[in-house]
Amino acid sequence: MSQTRYTKDHEWVRMDGDDAIVGITAYATEQLGDVVFVELPAVGKEFKRGDELAVVESVKAASEVYAPISGKVIAVNDALDGEPGTVNESPADKGWFVKLSVSDKSELDALMDDAAYKAHTD
Repeated sequence: MSQTRYTKDHEWVRMDGDDAIVGITAYATEQLGDVVFVELPAVGKEFKRGDELAVVESVKAASEVYAPISGKVIAVNDALDGEPGTVNESPADKGWFVKLSVSDKSELDALMDDAAYKAHTD
């Protein structure tokens, strides 16, 4: 399994071959509470690192999800439409948001590894 990288805003990105899978961390879901709605982008939409990628609504608040790296959306997790709570139940696995065709893999170098993210959230 390839290494997961993290943003200071609690998004995660994991490479899957030449593509990247993106979601939000367990820490983010704990802060949000129960997720009740997820707005995902359209397949084919392009994002630059830091652009608003998705919106998550919970019982507590609505929160933006930002693109951790630049790329084009090649898949979205349609399962979240009917089961947004999957984000809470499995944020690092079944609760992923999008798959991106990566524009610049070197952007991963600016993100935190597991140890740095753990220190960031402690």
